[in-house]
Amino acid sequence: MIDLLNLSMQFGGEYLFENVNLKINREDKISLVGANGTGKTTLLKILYGIEQPEEGIVQKPKNIKIGYLQQEFAELKGKLLFEEVRSSIPVISEIEKQDDKLHTMLDAAEDEDEREKILLDLGELNHRKEELDFYSLNSKIEKTLMGLGFKESDFNRATTEFSGGWQMRIQLAKILLSDNDLILLDEPTNHLDIDSLQWLIDFLKSFKGSILLVSHDKFFVNQITNKTLEIFNTKVTFYNGNYDAYLNFKKERDEQLRAQYENQQRKIKDTQRFIERFRYKSTKARQVQSRIKQIEKLDMIELPDSESEIRIRLPDPPRSGAVPVKIENLAKSYGEKFVFDKLDLELERGDKIAFLGPNGAGKTTLAKIIAQRLKPTSGNIEFGYNTFVSYYAQEVAEDLNLDKDVIDTVAEIAPDATIGQLRTILGSFLFTDDDVFKKVKVLSGGEKSRVALSKILLTKANLIILDEPTNHLDIASKSILQKALLDFDGTLVIVSHDVDFIKPIANKVFEIRDNKKQLYFGGIDYYFLKKSELEESESSANKSNVKEKETLNRKEQKRIEAELRQKKHKETKNLKSELERIEAAITKDEELKEILEKELADSSVYSVPKLAKDKKHEYESVKSKLENLYNKWTDITEQLEEIEVRLNEELN
Repeated sequence: MIDLLNLSMQFGGEYLFENVNLKINREDKISLVGANGTGKTTLLKILYGIEQPEEGIVQKPKNIKIGYLQQEFAELKGKLLFEEVRSSIPVISEIEKQDDKLHTMLDAAEDEDEREKILLDLGELNHRKEELDFYSLNSKIEKTLMGLGFKESDFNRATTEFSGGWQMRIQLAKILLSDNDLILLDEPTNHLDIDSLQWLIDFLKSFKGSILLVSHDKFFVNQITNKTLEIFNTKVTFYNGNYDAYLNFKKERDEQLRAQYENQQRKIKDTQRFIERFRYKSTKARQVQSRIKQIEKLDMIELPDSESEIRIRLPDPPRSGAVPVKIENLAKSYGEKFVFDKLDLELERGDKIAFLGPNGAGKTTLAKIIAQRLKPTSGNIEFGYNTFVSYYAQEVAEDLNLDKDVIDTVAEIAPDATIGQLRTILGSFLFTDDDVFKKVKVLSGGEKSRVALSKILLTKANLIILDEPTNHLDIASKSILQKALLDFDGTLVIVSHDVDFIKPIANKVFEIRDNKKQLYFGGIDYYFLKKSELEESESSANKSNVKEKETLNRKEQKRIEAELRQKKHKETKNLKSELERIEAAITKDEELKEILEKELADSSVYSVPKLAKDKKHEYESVKSKLENLYNKWTDITEQLEEIEVRLNEELN
């Protein structure tokens, strides 16, 4: 589908990649990997067309459609959420513009041949609408937005009301709905909760086009991809399989490279010894010069990053009491809206607990209350003996002193640490060489977050609270942080959607969802197992209820059921009559709508402008009437369901 031929790109006088030749096929699901600075984002931009390679070409089919989710994008302004997404879908915009244009031309046309041509174009356009199922696109938009975590009440909110993370979801929705042949995704999971992450995984698994993604979320990548594309040492190499399969290939490749490197270094040392020994002997001058040229011509082997060898350890924290935090009957509201209430939770010393749930459920709010960055509306939070809290969230990065150097910022937390220790920690978060002397004010948002995270690792707190700590970390840095948290002797609270990161760390999971709270006394795998069991038990609940009822006295049961039937008939009689009336009206109007759709596609109708206009007006009127009938039908059905549930509860 897309061919990259002899592609090369330089940055700062050094090649990011050189002489790249590869092909992206239809339905390839590719993970693009490589160390920071190797050119992953640059390659995405070249494929999309917003950057040009220094050498080589990108061959694409003429009408290929490519969607690109960038890490940084312009804030959306000027439209409501639903309209912003709808207007961005090329097929909708194209059809509506063409429809308006043709009707305007038809109204102005005087020549009969010209009118005939326009009418033929309108007929083709109507056929295209039918083929595309044009009138169901609104439903697809709704499903996508809700899958990404938006509520129906958000649809008519201005896009400017949404934060950066939600704006990213809007951009993602626009890309997923645009019927692209290739989707380029640069860190798409950074602002997703665990529910929307799973929805995105399911969507991309069923996507028929190609995907090329950059992500540091191993769980996400392993679920989606079937190939891995690595940028290493200016070369770009394809591997079959997902990220885990690539790691196995990489391990073997790295072992071979280390053996080749050690062999090359031995040869270089032997050659250098020969040069030093005979440098000043005239009889050996020619041989010495030959050895010097050999070294100069050597293609030096570069070792891969050895992040597995880097291990940092948090300072030993002071020992806290057995219960660092005890929460009773906690509530937090904004005005009349409760984020959560009646929340009870007890953290035991040494707990490593993950807060999970959809965005907006209250995970971050609870974390901030425990960190004393936010006051609860009511309830009690009690800190145990000798509890010292350290808190990380993305906005904490904004509290940094902008005029200080990176290394000075970190040093103020640990004045006893050596320069080497500070450099090791900063290096694990991608600050190397002279980067540590940069002023904080020149750093990007992600770099500031990594500085703030480095400070956390140097504090002597025994209760650390981390809110989405991995959003700006590459896989190597995440691995280093993960190992440090595994070794941490204190108590840990993590708010994160990164399953792969928290899986080996968490020993408990606290889920907040729809103001319901549940503590699971096990890690992520245990949590998923229990969730699965709960879903299965709910689906079989009716069967178990039937078995329980069989133990009741049959005569007594019949009497109760008769009374409830009488009560149900009395409460639902009028509602059911109204429902029957509405269903009859819906059937009638749906038939009329179908007739009008056929008439609007008929040349004998759309060839007469006034008749077409009247039919279109009638069609819109029927659609509006149907919408009202559907809403009434839904309201009455919900009332009947509520009565059914209440009476069933009385029966049980």
